[in-house]
Amino acid sequence: MQNNIYHDSQKVFLDTVIVDDYIQFDKVSAIYQSLLYSIKKPLKMILIYGKPGTGKSMFLSKLYKDSKNQQKMYLYSTPILDESEFFKTLAQDLLGVNYNGELNFTQFMRTLEGRKINLNNDIPLILLDEAQLYSDSLMEKIRLLSDTRAVKFIIALHKTKEEDLIAKEHFQTRIWESIELENSSVNELSIYIQNKLKKEKCFNSAAMFDKKSVKLIYKITKGNYRDTNKLLYSLFDIYIYYAQNNPSKIAKNTISNTIIEMAAIHTGLINA
Repeated sequence: MQNNIYHDSQKVFLDTVIVDDYIQFDKVSAIYQSLLYSIKKPLKMILIYGKPGTGKSMFLSKLYKDSKNQQKMYLYSTPILDESEFFKTLAQDLLGVNYNGELNFTQFMRTLEGRKINLNNDIPLILLDEAQLYSDSLMEKIRLLSDTRAVKFIIALHKTKEEDLIAKEHFQTRIWESIELENSSVNELSIYIQNKLKKEKCFNSAAMFDKKSVKLIYKITKGNYRDTNKLLYSLFDIYIYYAQNNPSKIAKNTISNTIIEMAAIHTGLINA
């Protein structure tokens, strides 16, 4: 029975984007409302950036779910790296045109101009996730496409340590709005862990995370959601092992700091 509880708890922390898991902290809710307001402005591009694991994909997915019925909106959660496939997908989504062969940027622009899309003040919105994976050549064409004002882009990409992404050549003259997502605070991380477990009715596991254990998790992950998911998935893997092979090693009422550290070592978040 206890083993099943740990299995159920482990599944909660699979690294997947589930919009219903979105937690509206005050800070995050304010940023999301800012994004909704920005969409209504006459902007060509909006940039969402932050370190990996700060919730950019969740942000785009929530926006798509909340707004797709009010506005023409398309979410490209997996980058389309081949230029021809990218423009063929745009042609299908924006124009309802299917291409069997190659479609380059020039051909797409001619098709776009020929169709004379009736926007009715409702400019289609393309949500591009993981945009750091697109080539410089394709990003330049996306820039040029945004200049036509026939389509608007929201671009999500990683913030790197080496450079400020807003200053990147791609975005210097096109971005009028940028939104940065950050790691959670220790209190937000506690709410995040509790809500994810309680949502799946893992109440016993949720009760095991006291302030002391959450502070240690925060110290290890720095409040990064992806790293927290990785850590806790590994943690419950250890609990499952002990429940099967050596139950005396685990306490049922609290999360062991030793096991937290073991999971952190196993996932490479700290060194042995």
